[in-house]
Amino acid sequence: MYAVQYLTLIVIAYLLFHLVREYRRGLIDWSSFVSWMFIMAVFGVVGLFPVAISTDIKDLLGLGRGLDALFVVSIGLAYVFLFKLYVEVDRTEREITELTRKIAIELEEINERLKDMEKRG
Repeated sequence: MYAVQYLTLIVIAYLLFHLVREYRRGLIDWSSFVSWMFIMAVFGVVGLFPVAISTDIKDLLGLGRGLDALFVVSIGLAYVFLFKLYVEVDRTEREITELTRKIAIELEEINERLKDMEKRG
């Protein structure tokens, strides 16, 4: 094994430890935990067998070198995760906007009721 493979496995072990700790603290939910565990397992397999896997991907995609195949797949996955993150942020922003509107409407109604009570009393 190459030194970079050992380094990769050490980093993956650290990330798995961190992932389990965050799950136990309740900071991530079960589906995210399973998803990240799957991703770490894939990274671990690629870390153990980089040449064989990159060669298989290279042949599948019709690229010239195995390292090019890993870069292409990595960039593609990065875009998928980036798009997923964008969708989540957009959804959260919409929810915040909707909640802000509801709170503003309710606050205005409360202020109107208080003014009516002050006029009566």
